[in-house]
Amino acid sequence: MMKNFINRYKNQLDFFIVNALSEDIGVGDHTSLSCIDSEIISSAKLIVKESGYLAGISLSKLIFKHFDPKLEIQIMIKDGNKIKKGDIAFKVRGSAISILSTERLVLNTIQKMSGITSFTKELNEMIKHTPCKILDTRKTTPNFRYAEKLAVMIGGGTNHRMGLFDAILIKDNHIDYCGGMKNTLKKTEKYLNNLDEKLDVVVECRNQKEIDSAINFDFVNRILLDNYNPQELSNAVLFIDGSKTTEASGRIRKENIVEYAETGVDFVSIGELTNNVKSIDMSLKAIII
Repeated sequence: MMKNFINRYKNQLDFFIVNALSEDIGVGDHTSLSCIDSEIISSAKLIVKESGYLAGISLSKLIFKHFDPKLEIQIMIKDGNKIKKGDIAFKVRGSAISILSTERLVLNTIQKMSGITSFTKELNEMIKHTPCKILDTRKTTPNFRYAEKLAVMIGGGTNHRMGLFDAILIKDNHIDYCGGMKNTLKKTEKYLNNLDEKLDVVVECRNQKEIDSAINFDFVNRILLDNYNPQELSNAVLFIDGSKTTEASGRIRKENIVEYAETGVDFVSIGELTNNVKSIDMSLKAIII
């Protein structure tokens, strides 16, 4: 599944790598160029400094290879595996300048992705007694979205739409701008009929009246119940009764996710997965022989 993600979004991941390297290196790594001879070949190892789950190894390999195809990477621990303090995740060998120039981007990528994967794993473990699935959101770091959503997937979560381009999610502002739910969905239906591609349609419903309108449109795939408390959510899920898949969002955190998952809702979407996660501490250290 991870390999499919990387292949599907290869252009976007390449775009991230090119721009992230350019942002950090610019015209050149003056520090390394000033004191490291270009012919020096060396090695380094990625040392884990706290427990969690690993993510970003495959993407880091792409970063190394993009910058210097001659770099050799020996993977010791694969993406998704549990890690603890003192573990060596990988070793890299090649140009010392290349290793130093890519060090920070690789570390930033793996540390943040591992934090997301670890948190996603933790939440999944908490609700594994329910059929509810965890969704990510568009609350992501600009230009780092694909890496963050890959980390969610590695942690056992499910990707929501990648962006505004691959699904329709009708929210409260869309409905208010259009003058109500029925008018919004009639316009949406007309738009969909003129498209060559099929798009999933998710509709946010704030109250019973909006639910009544949304469930009558066949093209609506999912009803999003935003900012409902658990009791309200349970009642809405019972009313919808499987005629549409259901999603809960808003105010859902680690502290209350079990209560929401136990309502019978199909999905919970959590912005904290990507926008408020602590990175896992690691360091890339030279191997001195």
